[in-house]
Amino acid sequence: MTAISNDTDRPQRADARRNRERILESARIVFAQSGAEAQIDDVARQAGVGVGTVYRHFPTKEALLSELVRQKFRVFADRAREALESDEEPFAAIERLMRRNAETAASDAGIQYAVANAGEQAWAQAQAEQDELLAVTAALIERARRAGTIRPDIEAVDIAMLMCGVCSTMGGRPAPFEWRRHLDLVVDTLRPR
Repeated sequence: MTAISNDTDRPQRADARRNRERILESARIVFAQSGAEAQIDDVARQAGVGVGTVYRHFPTKEALLSELVRQKFRVFADRAREALESDEEPFAAIERLMRRNAETAASDAGIQYAVANAGEQAWAQAQAEQDELLAVTAALIERARRAGTIRPDIEAVDIAMLMCGVCSTMGGRPAPFEWRRHLDLVVDTLRPR
């Protein structure tokens, strides 16, 4: 298994940090445009850096996909913590979080590709971020369960699975496969009967 460079491994020079961010932003664009056909050369060209620079940060395409997934999970976990700390009605907080995260995914075709196409290694590299998101989501669900506003059998992994399903309907699907309608149905299934 190839180790992925991580922000916490060692401090990076300012130019290296800028290159890394350009590479990640370029990867989102390239994966959104080319999907599985995207190559590291394309990412380097889009970022305006050499291929070697990309490989120094991300030794494989899988490592690059993994970092995109990790970044998105970090954002989603931060938002879940905000929801948990809010005074909002518990189910409303979960619904708002789901809608906010879905809007983010819908506006980022690169992350749609990364989440749908990242291999086992990329998911394994993002395990800590997934675990954090699931833990905070579980706390949100427990709060809604105590309020009686969510089905008692719902678990954090159910929300993750349902959100993956919603994301699979994004990205240029023709009508009637509209992800917002899909999300409405998903949210409705979470309510107690």
